[in-house]
Amino acid sequence: MPIVISLVDGLRRVIRAPVILVGAATLTLLLVVPLGLLLRGELQTALGDSVVADGMADGVVWDWWQQFSRQGTGLDRSLTPSVIGFAAVLANVSALLDGNGQEPVIVAVLLSYLLVWAFFSGGVLDRYARNRPTRSAGFFSACGLHGSRLLRLAIVAGLAYGFLFGVVHGWLFDDLYEAITRNLTVEREAFAVRVALYVVFGLVLIAVGLVFDYARVRAVVEDRRSMLGALLAGWRFVRRRPGVCAGLYLANGLVLLAVMAVYGLLAPDAGTTGLSMWLTFLTGQAYVVARLTAKLLFYAAEVAYFQSQLAHAGYVAAPAPVWPESPAAEALGRLG
Repeated sequence: MPIVISLVDGLRRVIRAPVILVGAATLTLLLVVPLGLLLRGELQTALGDSVVADGMADGVVWDWWQQFSRQGTGLDRSLTPSVIGFAAVLANVSALLDGNGQEPVIVAVLLSYLLVWAFFSGGVLDRYARNRPTRSAGFFSACGLHGSRLLRLAIVAGLAYGFLFGVVHGWLFDDLYEAITRNLTVEREAFAVRVALYVVFGLVLIAVGLVFDYARVRAVVEDRRSMLGALLAGWRFVRRRPGVCAGLYLANGLVLLAVMAVYGLLAPDAGTTGLSMWLTFLTGQAYVVARLTAKLLFYAAEVAYFQSQLAHAGYVAAPAPVWPESPAAEALGRLG
């Protein structure tokens, strides 16, 4: 029951603050557009006015596309068939589970996005915690107050995930997997072992993610200055309520999986020109917005659950009286 209540409460908070979703979508667009323009320039240079350019405009010249990706040295190496439609989602999930790296330019943009998001997440969490409009001044004040703190926490989180993917992942899927499957002769048994290792690694990622999630929540809601203290407080909160915390995380994850599944069903094939091309583009953008909504739901639901467990008067500050909306002003107006 607490899971459902927190999820519904979190969804209500997301709906009541649509400007946060608009801001998150705008931030994503601003960081992605330069990559699109860079790739557009590389494609124009490679295609020129050739016959292949006409063929690519009408459909796909497979041989040229393969050669373009293989000979690329930067962002152009990422232009593979897996960037189209639902294949992009599957490719990203596969890269995450297998610990595959990305091109340096994409990594740089991703790190920039995470740094900027670490700054804005303070305002997002503060807005969801207060559950009332804070206006631009209040939002950006919260961003400035918590930004440097959450950035320090993000650096610690980066080190933790770097250890997981750089050390633990290699030990599980290289050393341990090889040791277990060395004498196996049935392929499905080796596949079952790998799936089991994916589950183990996924559980570790979830556990670490939960601790850092509630560390962020406690850092903002409780106005903590020490991120080490917030991290320990987040760990204590998860340790004392492992079932509900994990269940809420799973419920949010199912929402995200549902968004991905709907996109997988509705995502059209790569169009050529005209209406088909725009339909493919708009469907992809709708998926981005839905995925951002699911991400914000993670934040709002965890804030709602935390406040339902440990909230007191200081956690959600009452709106400050501002003239002429203060009770005193209203009273004077009635007397007049």
